[in-house]
Amino acid sequence: MTDRAPHLRQMMKSGGLLAAFGVVTAALLAGVYALTKDQIAASQQARLLRELQAVLPADRYDNDLAADTTTVTDPRLGGTRTVYRARLGGTPVASLLTVVAHDGYSGDIHLLVGVTPDGTVTGVRVTQHRETPGLGDKIDLRVSKWILGFTGRALGDPPPDEWTVRKDGGAFDQFTGATITPRAVVKAVARTLEVTAERQSEWWSAAAGDAAPTLPTRPPSATHPAETIDP
Repeated sequence: MTDRAPHLRQMMKSGGLLAAFGVVTAALLAGVYALTKDQIAASQQARLLRELQAVLPADRYDNDLAADTTTVTDPRLGGTRTVYRARLGGTPVASLLTVVAHDGYSGDIHLLVGVTPDGTVTGVRVTQHRETPGLGDKIDLRVSKWILGFTGRALGDPPPDEWTVRKDGGAFDQFTGATITPRAVVKAVARTLEVTAERQSEWWSAAAGDAAPTLPTRPPSATHPAETIDP
């Protein structure tokens, strides 16, 4: 037992040092978080405003978009989504909806779609995607200007049956070697216009921060035949 005592004391000493190191590390991390959390929040807020102003210029509204929000639940939008409500002098000028297209070639495609009360698109931007570089990633404005083709469009321009890619008889270009990706975006924008036409009165009447009433809604209709490759 006596021979084991120095070994036990060494183990206890090492354990104590590790515990002390853990406490100091945790304190340092907590301190760093406390010092940077406001900076991180400000950075996230600035990014959000840049994204919102990309689909609706700042001179077209005078309210705090980040504070004037509600949520709407509709499968055509990809689930429960945030709606930013833009006003000018208290008058509604546009709804900016976060939308998810679940039928991208490489997974979900996250969009921000701006729509005026009369159903005109103010702009569309892809905010997150995993589409194939050099093919489907042309939906990203940093890669091509394709996404700008939605600005000024509405459900009647083009007609509803032309809200798809040209390969399917629609009015929107697909990409060489990539059809599924642009098809998913076009259909998502069309569904957003449908939801806005049907339900915008709900979210304009909801109090800021509250959810619009949840109503029975139909799921998104099939937009293209099953495919295993991105033709």
